[in-house]
Amino acid sequence: MDFYGDRPSSKLKCCLLARNRLYLNITNRCTNDCYFCLRKFKKGIAGFNLRLKKEPSDTRILHELKNVTRRNWKEYVFCGFGEPTLRLDALLQASRWIKSEKSGRVRVDTNGHGLFIHPRRSIFSEFRKAGVDKIAVSLNAHKESLYNEVCRPRFQNAFPRVLEFIERAKDSGIVVEITAVTLPEINVSAVKHVAERMKVGFRARPYISMIR
Repeated sequence: MDFYGDRPSSKLKCCLLARNRLYLNITNRCTNDCYFCLRKFKKGIAGFNLRLKKEPSDTRILHELKNVTRRNWKEYVFCGFGEPTLRLDALLQASRWIKSEKSGRVRVDTNGHGLFIHPRRSIFSEFRKAGVDKIAVSLNAHKESLYNEVCRPRFQNAFPRVLEFIERAKDSGIVVEITAVTLPEINVSAVKHVAERMKVGFRARPYISMIR
């Protein structure tokens, strides 16, 4: 597992990304194949290799989290080089520990495919019980045809299901934010309008060039 925040750890790969936030990379697997995805062109960010040679066990994630969190971070973010809800049990276990032992918010950065990945689970109730405060959904499109072109999802009818994921997450009481990468193909203003229509937050994310 990789952790990266504003202070390095002697045992874990770290890089300086955000003030007083700890980012947790728990998988490299993803259910999207976005053409712009950083992992197609790089091994990591800011010179730090974030590719996992092997996915850590749930127990290992918790063990390493305990070692690296000797301070209280403002926010703990499950993100990484893959889709964190593919490791839902590990994510929930770690979130419960953070909420019981540390102060700070817990955020999940996701592609919003949780309803496909866990069709028989009440994932929003589980998020709430585990203490997840915020979900940031990487939408990157305002319509289905563009979503399929840009994100290339593994699942059929992914775009309306992602919108359903956003709506249900909001209705569960979790703070929700839609994000979009600032690329020419992506109409950021139109994605922002989707967020406004759904009454959730919005954030434009600058694209990290593959040539840097």
